[in-house]
Amino acid sequence: MIQLWLMAGMVAGASPAKPHFATEIIPILTRAGCNSGACHGATAGRGGFHLSLLGADPEADFDAIVLAYKGRRINLAKPKESLLLKKPTGQLSHGGDVALPPNGAGSALLEEWIAGGAQRGNTRTLGRFEVVTDTNLVTEPNQQANARAFATFDQGGRVDVTAWTVFTAGDPASVTVTSDMEPGEPARMTIHRPGRHTVIARFLDRVTPVTVTLPIGKTTIDPKRLPAAHWIDEEINQTLSLLRLEPAPAAEEAVFLRRLTLALTGTLPTREATAGYLADVAPDKKARKIDELLGSELFQDYWTLKFSRWLNLRSQPNDQGEIAAYTGWLRDALGGGNPMGMDRWARELVLATGDTRKSGPANFARQSQDARGQAEAVARVFLGVQLGCANCHNHPLDRWTQDDYHGLAAVFARLERGAMVNVSTRGEVTNPRTGSPAIPRLPGTGYISQSDDPRRDFADWLLKADNPLFAKAQVNRVWKAMFGRGLVEPVDDLRDTNPASHPRLLDRLAADFRDNGFNLKHLLGQIARTQAFGRAPSFDPELVAQGMYYTHYIPHPPEPEVLADAFSQVLGVPDAFPGKPKGTRAITLWDPLSPSEALDSLGRCQRGKPCQEGGTGGGLPARLHLLNGELLNRRLANTEGRLERLLADGQTDARIVAEFYQAALGRAPKPQETEVWMTRLKQSKGPQERRESLEDFVWALLNSRAFSTVH
Repeated sequence: MIQLWLMAGMVAGASPAKPHFATEIIPILTRAGCNSGACHGATAGRGGFHLSLLGADPEADFDAIVLAYKGRRINLAKPKESLLLKKPTGQLSHGGDVALPPNGAGSALLEEWIAGGAQRGNTRTLGRFEVVTDTNLVTEPNQQANARAFATFDQGGRVDVTAWTVFTAGDPASVTVTSDMEPGEPARMTIHRPGRHTVIARFLDRVTPVTVTLPIGKTTIDPKRLPAAHWIDEEINQTLSLLRLEPAPAAEEAVFLRRLTLALTGTLPTREATAGYLADVAPDKKARKIDELLGSELFQDYWTLKFSRWLNLRSQPNDQGEIAAYTGWLRDALGGGNPMGMDRWARELVLATGDTRKSGPANFARQSQDARGQAEAVARVFLGVQLGCANCHNHPLDRWTQDDYHGLAAVFARLERGAMVNVSTRGEVTNPRTGSPAIPRLPGTGYISQSDDPRRDFADWLLKADNPLFAKAQVNRVWKAMFGRGLVEPVDDLRDTNPASHPRLLDRLAADFRDNGFNLKHLLGQIARTQAFGRAPSFDPELVAQGMYYTHYIPHPPEPEVLADAFSQVLGVPDAFPGKPKGTRAITLWDPLSPSEALDSLGRCQRGKPCQEGGTGGGLPARLHLLNGELLNRRLANTEGRLERLLADGQTDARIVAEFYQAALGRAPKPQETEVWMTRLKQSKGPQERRESLEDFVWALLNSRAFSTVH
């Protein structure tokens, strides 16, 4: 009876005469958790029984279940007595939980398969996997949305596989998912907290995100009435309307200019630049300022630093000019009104060979110790993918396989990575799954055959118009540079199971980037002109979670190099870097191994291994250093600094306060701020105490959240 009900519930159309091992039995084991990393899917298996992780290798699993130990796990004569059935149903102790209900559809199908001879079955291929929901929008907490999963095979048509699909909530505290292992029943998603929430559905090797929204606000919002300066704003406004969120007003002009200048040049705006911008009444002044900053040498310096971070650039032992060639090439690529398109940038990095002291991009290959390291670097930089997980097994959260990992490594296996980067006639990597030399492979696509240099095949595939991975990875990384968070976080983890906060926006940005010649300055200009980039910031902790929807600008810390230069600029005392001329700026120290106690204290990324793109990374040590370390205190007392000059000129306390506010925050102090500081400074007695009080004021300003963030 169970078997008849099972077939009626699962199959749309005729059912196969016997259950198919790879597409019907493996999903049962996956749904029950038998082949998870915590059970028999672990690297060494459990209790002498090893299955491939999440059913990635059905052939090996068939051998382990049916043939290993002379077939003792299967009892063809008495299917109910099979260990494969009795252990997961709890009829026989095996050190694990009851994974399958004894009288459920899963155990019935296992028994049917064993009774039919426990056969592997003919080849059956999954063509499409989709999830259909009855609604993607709920209006009240603890309301439920139902989902059903369907698989379409080349044999057997479209099948309801909800019972054998694994549904996992991205945030279990916000969404709970109940999914019975019985055909005919939907997966029930209960939404507890307002926001956009993701549930990941997995069947065989396919993963699909399902988004369910519970509005945060209470009042319906027409997206057409929200301010929009750009199609990017229109995309963001659609999400704001869905969530019923009102966007913040535009930031004050001085605040916006500081933000824009830091985002594009890593530098605080000068007093003269701020005064000129505020006095300009022309309607196109924002666009002109953006173009001015994009065309500046400071832009080249700062974005050379950013590219150095993304590429994990670092000098080699006994460096004889390699780092200068590498960073010089990067900086030149960013210059002029028509900088090198990032497609050409990527192609040159992938294909470059030669003397690393003369050929800047040849140093990209030298940053990796071997072909596997280069495969991981290539995947991270150009695809936005964390491929390392597929070294030992198929990626459990993505579509990348062991063959993809080692096949990509084989693309670079013939490179000789010394001071001279050359392509050898020999070189291979071993695929541990097969024990044989890996065949060069385009990830997720297919093998490369009969190629003199598979790197060229990879570069051609990477930059094809129908391959969105490269454009999405670069757009997402640039978006984070402007906003402090990517549309996908982490930025180097683009996958279906980690969907973007605004998927349509990411797709449109990637298409626009590609259609405009992968021009970085075009992309930055597009983003900088939006209402979203120009909104007022908020430091309210209650609004932090809304930052991902761009209701307001997200305050975030700058890179250590930017913060160090800001200290120098405000204090009027440049930092001293060993072996560098006086006045050298930290954002031009592109080699992370350039000695600097200040940058190390602020949490500079050493880039011995890839670091997450972001701001000051020193954590508590950096904060303690700023609170009571030499970085500020030594320069506050410097007799050649801004404070000493203002005192020598006989400036009043009010004028000194205004000067430092302008230098640090790009604006005049507000009346209440002036009042607070004047009250404190008036308590000083004598010149020495006055100076100490003013030093305390400057110290407090430079330790304030407003100064130490891009906001």
